[in-house]
Order: sequence, then C-alpha cells, then structure tokens
Amino acid sequence: MYQLYYYPGNANLAPHMLLEEIGVPYELILVDRDKNAQRSPQYLKLNPNGRIPTLVDGDLVLFEAAAICLHLADRHPEAALAPALGTPARAEFYKWLIYLTNTLQAELLIYFYPERLAIDANAAAAVKLRAQERVADMLDLIEQALAQRAAAGQVPYLLGSQYSAADAYLLMLCRWTRMMPHPARSRTHLNRSLQAIAARPAVARAFAGEAIEPPYF
Repeated sequence: MYQLYYYPGNANLAPHMLLEEIGVPYELILVDRDKNAQRSPQYLKLNPNGRIPTLVDGDLVLFEAAAICLHLADRHPEAALAPALGTPARAEFYKWLIYLTNTLQAELLIYFYPERLAIDANAAAAVKLRAQERVADMLDLIEQALAQRAAAGQVPYLLGSQYSAADAYLLMLCRWTRMMPHPARSRTHLNRSLQAIAARPAVARAFAGEAIEPPYF
C-alpha cells in the first residue's frame, strides 16, 4: 500500500488527486507543519529536504511532487494519467509538467518566501512584488495555450480532451494563487479548465480527504 506524507493543500495535493484517480489503496500520513514536523528526525530519514510530500511505495521512497506524479502515472498506465511513451502527446505532457514544477512552482515559492532571497524587509517586499508579476506572466502563457486549444475545439485540459497528471498539478498550483491580486481563476480559459478539473470525482475526494473547503482556487 502506498503511503503519502502530506499537509493539507501542500504540494502533496497533486499526487493525492492521482491516487484517487488510480483507485488503489493508500494511506495518508499527516506531517504537521504547525508543529514543524517536517523537520523531525523521523521525517528527515525519509525526506532529508524536510519538505512535503513524500511517497513510500514498498522499499521505494520518493520526494518531489512531480517525480511522485510521474511514478504513479507510469506504475498505473491503466489510469491513463499520461500519454503513451514516445508519442508527441507524451512530449507535450513532459513540457507542461516540467514547466509547472520548474517555472511556475519555483516562482510561487519565491512569492511566498521572499525573505529567502532578501537581506531585509524592504528587499523582501521588492522580491515578492517582482515574483507576483512573473507569476502573472506565467499564468497568462498557460491561458494563451488553453485559448489555442479552445479555438481548435480541444478542451478543457492542457493536452486537449485528455486529462493527465499535468492537470492535477495545474490545479494544485493555481489554488496557491487564490489570494493573489490576479489569481489564476480570473483568466477565462484557465478558469474553465480549473472548473473541469475540480469537477472530477477523484479531485473532490482528494479535497475532502485533506479537509480542504471551497473556494478551492
């Protein structure tokens, strides 16, 4: 049985949604950030980064949410959470998942933790503002891609009509923007995609499992 170490609404949410889509038994194990449990000796043995999530699959221990998503998609091809290997659609899938984790997620972390890159409060405020602008640009790029899909009659997901692990990741990150001045939901095509993803029963179960209440994004 899989074990997913989580904290409500953290980067575990995308893997959690995928576990629900796959429909296999798994155990959710809370890592209480309010008590700094991600820095406990027990957790650091699993994930020396002290970050959430971690997935345990037998003897395999994985950290990094995108890696966990890829592992789940590959372990359960019957769930069709990623296109077939070697296809153009698979390349598109890689493109979007890596864009989300390496570009958008990285910038969101700067937005939420600007003090990591600043020497004082004024510098942190400037870093946060610039990150906010860059996140908006990144969301606009995704909006444009979804608009092109819509124009071609291919809706509502990043890959067109096929739902994938990249869409779960997109919803997770867009949820993090919900309190920003120009959140993801304010964009027409992106909001439509988020609504479609959130309407999936597996996604609703993941939100319920983490006791996350609306508004989701």
